[in-house]
Amino acid sequence: MTFAEAVPAQPNAPQPNRYGAMCAEVYDLDKPPGSLPDVDFYLDRLSMVSGPILEAGVGTGRLLVPLLEAGLEVEGFDRSADMLAACARNCIVRGLSPVLRQARFQDFAYDRSFAAVLVPVGTFCLIDDFGEALAVLRRFFDHLAPGGRLMIDLPPLGYLANERPDIRTWTTPAGDLLRIEGRAVEIDLLRQRRVTHDRYERWREGRLVESELEVMAFRLWGLKEFEMALAAAGFVQISVGADHQAGKRPGRSSRILNFEALRPE
Repeated sequence: MTFAEAVPAQPNAPQPNRYGAMCAEVYDLDKPPGSLPDVDFYLDRLSMVSGPILEAGVGTGRLLVPLLEAGLEVEGFDRSADMLAACARNCIVRGLSPVLRQARFQDFAYDRSFAAVLVPVGTFCLIDDFGEALAVLRRFFDHLAPGGRLMIDLPPLGYLANERPDIRTWTTPAGDLLRIEGRAVEIDLLRQRRVTHDRYERWREGRLVESELEVMAFRLWGLKEFEMALAAAGFVQISVGADHQAGKRPGRSSRILNFEALRPE
């Protein structure tokens, strides 16, 4: 039994993985659309895909926007209304109008099939329960057309034991200083689960004017474990690369693992 399991849950405790307003604002400042090096990787891998694409956990549109601008047919969903609002703003200013929905991994549903489903930058780890994660993989399978492609990026399992605090700052266009201080409060090696408390702060003229606490819960995966999970969900032709570099195999220094799998024809 972990410490978190031994202590009763508090009725007013923040919900994990909420991605509230300040969190969404910081995410958009830190990772604006097209800012991460995975965009070219996805454009290359999706060049062989013909049909609609679904991004699960679309966030503020960091990946969605450049894919749309490249002419791909992409839509997405996210649990957070604040992240979706930021995504919609980023699309509107660029003259884009994708279909966006508020939904969770556990219960999203579409009445059509997709040629590809994308879950980039470790978003799948936000499903912090093993059984729920397996059910979500099957839900992805059910939403893919025959021959459809699932692409999921996961951090290596070693991230689980990282106890270093995360302290960063940004300046908003209005001149406010936004600050985040994240600390690990639970590392459960048996369940491969990690919980952090991320405190977001807004400072204006040297005064703290707003703060927000985000409880973030993640479940990390071993490489072979996730390959077996994909196979159990029905996927075939499972492959894994590293660091969004074509042909690169995972190694000790890999920062992100790039899984791909197909629904059988």
